[in-house]
Amino acid sequence: MKTRFLTAAAMTALMTTASIAGAAELRLSHQWSNQDVRHQVAQIVADEVAAADVDLEIRIFGSQSLFKAREQYTPLSRGQLDMTVLPLSYAGGQRPAYNLTLMPGLVKNHDHAARLNESPFMESIEATLAEDDVMVLVHGYLAGGFAGKEKCMTAPEDVEGAQMRAAGKAFEQMLAGAGASIASMASSEIYNAMQTGVLDGANTSSSSFVSYRIYEQVACYTPPGDYALWFMYQPLLMNKSTFEGLSEDQQAALLAGAEKAQAFYLEEAKKEDAESRRVFEEAGVEIRDMTEDEFNAWRALAQETSYKAFVDEVPGGQELLDQALAVE
Repeated sequence: MKTRFLTAAAMTALMTTASIAGAAELRLSHQWSNQDVRHQVAQIVADEVAAADVDLEIRIFGSQSLFKAREQYTPLSRGQLDMTVLPLSYAGGQRPAYNLTLMPGLVKNHDHAARLNESPFMESIEATLAEDDVMVLVHGYLAGGFAGKEKCMTAPEDVEGAQMRAAGKAFEQMLAGAGASIASMASSEIYNAMQTGVLDGANTSSSSFVSYRIYEQVACYTPPGDYALWFMYQPLLMNKSTFEGLSEDQQAALLAGAEKAQAFYLEEAKKEDAESRRVFEEAGVEIRDMTEDEFNAWRALAQETSYKAFVDEVPGGQELLDQALAVE
């Protein structure tokens, strides 16, 4: 009698097929705590799918418990991970086009971001994702602002000669173009750097400004409003083949949950900005909004610095940038 052995890959394939044919479990990884809006977005999708009773469960692994923050895209594309909530620019090393999703002045405000999500620009991003067997379930942008230790920083001339921390390489390029010196550090280090005089100003997300109590160290805060420079695309992504292997009912439940989660994401992102404004105001920090002229001055500077570097470095970069800038 001949004994037949299955390879590990074959066993995995059989197990996956069996689970999809019956009750399937999808693994979703992210880097944040359970209180974070990005976890809440994932939880809405998981809860809606569970409520649909389609033999599908989404198991969420938060706080980098399954994969490290910047190590999620590759396993997702290989089908080793089913879903993730990820700042897409984290995968800019593999796909330089994604760096355009964290680019100064490309997004003006949250409603503009929502229009970008429905544009040819996003279709191009999604086509690149599809090449890696990845698809978008939930679109979402989070915004950020500026804070100055001694003064307001709303225009390029305000940062000349200042020591600045920026959120992302493209922002560092733009600020350097305005005459600032750059100090690279995690947002968690901004407080101490301001306290010890290492930093004159910083740029980070609204939620980080609040959670790291930056209001205790600054004189002026420019929150995202009608105009903001810093927007970071942070979608809920899924392995495309995994999605296509699900039943029609399971796919429909996922898409319905995603639609609800996306509407929540947009509203919560706006609330985070409003909350940061409130917290800084209550702490006695001056609030100075960015004007349209100041936004346009920053964007003109970005054209000469960050945008130029992107176009020079990325094949087809000019066409992708033009698609983004075409969205009013």
